[in-house]
Amino acid sequence: MPRKLICCLGVVFLLVSFTTAGAVQSGEVMTTLDDQVGVAVTIYNQNLALVKDKRRLTLAKGEVKLAFREVSAQMRPETALLTADGLAVIEQNFEFDLLTPEALLKKYVGCQIEVISRHPTTGVESRKKAKVLSSNNGVVLQFDDHIETGVPGRLSFPELPDNLRDRPTLTMLLENAASGSKDIELSYLTGGLQWRADYVAELNATDDAINLSGWVTLTNTSGASYRDAQLQLVAGDVHQAPLKQDLAFGGRREVMMKTMAASAPSMAQEEMFEYHLYTLARPTTIADRQSKQVALLQASSVPCKKEFLLKGSSYYYRRAYGEIDRKLKIGVFVEIENRKKNHLGLPLPKGVVRVYKEDSKGALQFIGEDRIDHTPENETIRLKLGDAFDLTAGKKQTDFRKIAGDGRYNYIYEAAFEVKLKNAKPEEVEIKLVEPIPGDWEILTESHNHHKESSSAASWRIPVPAKGEATLSYRVRVKY
Repeated sequence: MPRKLICCLGVVFLLVSFTTAGAVQSGEVMTTLDDQVGVAVTIYNQNLALVKDKRRLTLAKGEVKLAFREVSAQMRPETALLTADGLAVIEQNFEFDLLTPEALLKKYVGCQIEVISRHPTTGVESRKKAKVLSSNNGVVLQFDDHIETGVPGRLSFPELPDNLRDRPTLTMLLENAASGSKDIELSYLTGGLQWRADYVAELNATDDAINLSGWVTLTNTSGASYRDAQLQLVAGDVHQAPLKQDLAFGGRREVMMKTMAASAPSMAQEEMFEYHLYTLARPTTIADRQSKQVALLQASSVPCKKEFLLKGSSYYYRRAYGEIDRKLKIGVFVEIENRKKNHLGLPLPKGVVRVYKEDSKGALQFIGEDRIDHTPENETIRLKLGDAFDLTAGKKQTDFRKIAGDGRYNYIYEAAFEVKLKNAKPEEVEIKLVEPIPGDWEILTESHNHHKESSSAASWRIPVPAKGEATLSYRVRVKY
């Protein structure tokens, strides 16, 4: 039977309740989370998740219209697959147009409703029929002899439209081979579920070891909750086909498909295809509009190496510059080898590593952070934590001349440089200098031996005494 619904929109409508929020349509079997016997969620890095929702239902034999409620509002309906013995899916529709006063009024544009008003002095209620002409930025109603906007009072609707739901719902037309109770599983891909890795590292007093903790932060904005879910996370960049607007549906997400049913306290990790799969050992609830943190790893006394780095530029090898800079910043880096012998040796998902260290009173202080990419076993993690306060450098070009060349691409230059390093610390430090040198280059003279980092870079490691300074001088020939 049709149900009466009186809705509230500003001061115009009055809201009353109706059975199951008006979501059950005539002859429809509805399933909710009360029927759920298990749910598994696999979350990927790119705002993508696979949901496997298992429910136990009693269905009659023959054709059944099933409303699968409380699914993700960001479901990709073209990926939905229902699996159950003896069931065939004839068609399915994803109905995400949710029940609101505004949505209900829009559904009745061009249709007749009742306007209920109360006399200001007698209090007697009267009802008049009216046709909804428009619901854009307000309501426009046509009565028998006039048209009105902003009608005071209440609007009464005869029934709830079939395609208006109070919650996202996947409706399916099924062919059931035999009546009785059975388990069905709905699998689908969805947006709105994301995860990221966050790491906390505590550096020891001598800066040569850290304690590392890893956390997974889950964020659920999918419009659904997943109670006691078996949670798995996939680390890696899974390729997805580019989305194209389906002109046959005018770009709407509602689809109709035909398919046949198929038969069908830490995180452990395993290889899966070309990715890594992390599995939570216990079920967890992922509520809608919630962020949750789950422990990923714990590693103590992981050896690390601190490095001071001054990196140059290639532009001053092409012309005369003189003094380049009097006070260059020297970066502070920490390197960690992801190996079993270092108490690690785990595939580390990409994320942010935040580093802390105790001060003289034993209180932890934040000293820097950096982002890492997916890091397999036996690779090196390199973190930039900031710039050294007590270390400075000055660089100048002491000589520059053209040796040969008369065209754009056959020049030969010689350039000489002096780099003065200063150390205000009470202990000696070693500073690494890396110079990107263009063209075909050769170091002619140098005060310290260089190392050829690559075809386009040379490096020096210079010890600088406590409260003192050191100078690197070198001459280079560059051919273009």
